[in-house]
Amino acid sequence: MIDKITVPSAPIASSPNIQKTMKGNRSVNTVPEILLRKELFRIGFRYRVHYSLPGKPDIVFPSKKIAVFIDGCFWHMCPKCSLMPKTNTGYWTAKLNRNVQRMKEVNTALKNDGWKVIRVWEHEIKSNLASTLDRIQKTVVKN
Repeated sequence: MIDKITVPSAPIASSPNIQKTMKGNRSVNTVPEILLRKELFRIGFRYRVHYSLPGKPDIVFPSKKIAVFIDGCFWHMCPKCSLMPKTNTGYWTAKLNRNVQRMKEVNTALKNDGWKVIRVWEHEIKSNLASTLDRIQKTVVKN
């Protein structure tokens, strides 16, 4: 007879409002991502979306081997504007630190395969889209 396997459950969000917010978080086609993609397209750049590479980059220029990631300030612990939640801190510290570690591992893997990695913070798109476009444009044109 096979024993029933108990699968550990994920920690429960600290309140119904937090649970609702967490369920509403998108991993693809976020507002900052769509804004950046539209502007890149408008100025003449053609790219692939959610290309099959480690870390699932948001925007990829395959012929140039350039991968662009749009990192949420909260989820990737932006040094400028990220704040650690005040409740359930043990869970959030471990989760967010693991996200940052995974981000570094993805960067290393892509660079080892000859890819150029561009990381853009969510707040950069919202506050200074022109500067973000300029940085991506310079990298794409240079390569």
